[in-house]
Amino acid sequence: MKSIIPFLTISILLGACGKEKRSTNAGIKMQEFIIELSNYSRGLKSDFILIPQNGEELLFKNIDGEEALDDDLIAAIDGIGVEEIFYNGAFAPDDYRLNMLLKAKARIPVFVADYLTTDSDYSQALQYNTDAGFLGFPRLSANYDYKLIPTVAPNENSLDITTLSQAKNYLYLISDSNFPDKNSFLTAIQQTNFDVVIIDAFYGGQLFTAAEINSLKTKLNGGKRLIISYMNIGAAEKYRYYWKEDWKLHHPRWLAKQYDDYAEEIWVKFWKKDWKNIIYGNDDSYTKKIIDAGFDGTYLDNVEVFYFLYFDE
Repeated sequence: MKSIIPFLTISILLGACGKEKRSTNAGIKMQEFIIELSNYSRGLKSDFILIPQNGEELLFKNIDGEEALDDDLIAAIDGIGVEEIFYNGAFAPDDYRLNMLLKAKARIPVFVADYLTTDSDYSQALQYNTDAGFLGFPRLSANYDYKLIPTVAPNENSLDITTLSQAKNYLYLISDSNFPDKNSFLTAIQQTNFDVVIIDAFYGGQLFTAAEINSLKTKLNGGKRLIISYMNIGAAEKYRYYWKEDWKLHHPRWLAKQYDDYAEEIWVKFWKKDWKNIIYGNDDSYTKKIIDAGFDGTYLDNVEVFYFLYFDE
């Protein structure tokens, strides 16, 4: 939910080679983090889907979009989601990131969520994605926060969707602010024909039940679809179940840096054991809760935290 500054630009601005190396090392640590998360989740559910959002350099060896795709990372995920590619202010289109995605699309599906300040650009935004071989979810001007359901699913179909590569469209709906209660939220999704639906695992702080998630897995027209849970793995969110009352910036020390424009989020040193334990590896972990709730996979937000932190031991 923010514009992405290319990693190359950040590296140039940093200047010092030592800082660039530490930032690259942080990217490599994020690759390792995602692979470990994949191994854990697929050990519990072999077909569990992982989709990181943004941070496209992670798809490549040495966090360098000019190098070959990183086979280990590609094998650990099922697709990549990105924001603001064809519509991104001065970076429109964002050729730096677009070129990396065009390389990646032969191996994994690419899901693009552009934000449109001019609603009349909607059809053109869909066409840009079709031409590039991506799936597009253009957000109209009133939908910056992913709170609205479009009236029609593009390329609507009644096919059974069991893998991301079969999907013709998707719905990205991680805010529930436009719905008066949980039943209204669930009913609104049930009345759609989107092939893939990305939602938060919680409504009003309460984890969805497996029965509730299962009720979303059939499109209105009868076809099967995938339900994916949003999960923030690069920033701690103060409203989540895991947040402790005495936590604040640098306490614990892995709460590393305030997330600009998001007062309720703090960038984390994601390579630290305490954060990893929150996200995966045990029965109280975020990932285990998502799997127990019956989701088909998880959408990993803020993997690009490595842009903003340097790796230290």
